[in-house]
Amino acid sequence: MRKLWLFLIALGLFILLIPGEASATTPQVDVLRVKGTINPVLAGYIDRGIGLAEEHGATACVIEMDTPGGLDSAMRDIVQRILEADVPVVVYVPPGGRAASAGAFITLASHVAAMSPGTAIGAAHPVALGEEGMDETMEEKVVNDAVAYIRSIAEMRGRNADWAEAAVRESASISAEEALELGVIDIVADNLNDLISQLNGRQVTLLSGEVVTLQTEGADINYIDMGAMERFLFTIANPNIAYILLSLGMLGIMLELFNPGTIFPGVVGATCLLLSFYSLGMLPVNYAGVLLIVLAFGLFVAEVFITSHGLLALGGIASLTVGSMILMSSPLFQINPGLIAGVVIVATVFVVFVIGAIVRTHRRRQQTGREAMVGIVAVARTTLDPTGTVFVHGERWEATLDEGKVESGEEVVITKVEGLRLRVTKKKIEGGEER
Repeated sequence: MRKLWLFLIALGLFILLIPGEASATTPQVDVLRVKGTINPVLAGYIDRGIGLAEEHGATACVIEMDTPGGLDSAMRDIVQRILEADVPVVVYVPPGGRAASAGAFITLASHVAAMSPGTAIGAAHPVALGEEGMDETMEEKVVNDAVAYIRSIAEMRGRNADWAEAAVRESASISAEEALELGVIDIVADNLNDLISQLNGRQVTLLSGEVVTLQTEGADINYIDMGAMERFLFTIANPNIAYILLSLGMLGIMLELFNPGTIFPGVVGATCLLLSFYSLGMLPVNYAGVLLIVLAFGLFVAEVFITSHGLLALGGIASLTVGSMILMSSPLFQINPGLIAGVVIVATVFVVFVIGAIVRTHRRRQQTGREAMVGIVAVARTTLDPTGTVFVHGERWEATLDEGKVESGEEVVITKVEGLRLRVTKKKIEGGEER
């Protein structure tokens, strides 16, 4: 029995140890997926993804990237994180993708740069993110800074620094095959599986000086996707979404001002406004455009409370249109012209509707109070010559006839209310005669 128990215990330990040993020897490749413009949200996602790959002890961290470019500050954060990574970082441009502008910097910074056939890299000339039309001195400074940065990255990774400089100075762009031939990238792979297969056995040097040999044969692929909050923040960082949120915020606040106490439009408007401020804070915004849009809605509100015969509203429409067109200061971040036209039309219709409703209210006869009695018919209870008593709305009123004489029981029309006395006139009958 003792031998049997020892056998069973040994067998159990053996069974427990087999999976653990197997899992410890199975390599893992973590994959991040990047599609869209480079912004702070994306930089945070890549930072988190590389950190998780380091914690997992992954063989490599692959960044599948398809981008037209983006913000310089966010790009530099990503490049710095890649350079400091304790795990080999592979940037791969998937089929149909591109690594343009900021994407070229990120690709060159990777330990292993790979592209799929039919993709492109380059066009890294810096775009002015402030006022349009930088002077020549400032433009030269910006270009020289970008050239020095991209050359240092390329030289650090042993890549073609001359082409990297041309990508900045001349906006040079090349295909995947040309990039491989010129020594800009290391691998051309048809897909992710092909890339992982070609990575096996490659050696990379980390910032610490450690040389790592990639063992990717039979590796498990672990996708690290954006979290729900990251996806939401990345979505609203789109210039079109930011513009919609700003417009909805302004309209909601306007509705609350026109109808105090409604609550719901004010809450929704304030929420959209705050989200738009967050979104615009991550985009290259021309603040003159923001001020013009705010001015436009201010003029719309003023039109309701000040009689300008539509001049304030016209000024608001013009201000909204111009502000929307210049809101974004970078060609990479532009608002759809159709969306601008739609917002301007909706805002115009909204203001016209509100102003029309207010005008109709002012022209409508008063339904309550003494002013509502003007123009209605009363019945004389005594002879009016010219004073007497009339009956109206179930009440007796002292009345003064403007001219002539009215007998008891005849109808008169109230023309004015003077304190507790009414001024009346004879009611005209068909044919124009009075009675």
